[in-house]
Amino acid sequence: MSPLRSQLLFRLHITLQPALDLGVTPLGQRRIVPVAGGTFDGPRLRGAVLPQAGADYLLMRSDMVFQQDVRLILQTDDGELIFMSYRGVRRATPEVAGRLARGEPVDASQYYLRTAPFFETAAPRHAWINSIVAIGVGERLPDAVVYHVFEIL
Repeated sequence: MSPLRSQLLFRLHITLQPALDLGVTPLGQRRIVPVAGGTFDGPRLRGAVLPQAGADYLLMRSDMVFQQDVRLILQTDDGELIFMSYRGVRRATPEVAGRLARGEPVDASQYYLRTAPFFETAAPRHAWINSIVAIGVGERLPDAVVYHVFEIL
């Protein structure tokens, strides 16, 4: 079997609105973080993250791992729409998690933030994105999140 290979699909910068804290539900601490907008830029795709059209349905589980369930609408620079959804996890030590929660800067090497995005579009020019597998490596900022999204070849 050959080793896993990838190539950069795009860098995604998502600006976030303040979280809506639902409290502790039967599944864990539930927060919904609305998307305020953003940008994405890569070798084959670039454009904007549409504001008010997405959110992260974040769940802090009993093991203190954050489970992500995110839906976004990307608008390419040629005006086409791409639905992007991903699930992922963020885990950190209690000290690092506390710093992130307080909005302090934390180097991404101090925690694990990975996602598995999928894409959906009706745009013929971008139809290739409907049938790829991708992985995102993320960094949490005080009011944003940045991912480097890689297509798995």
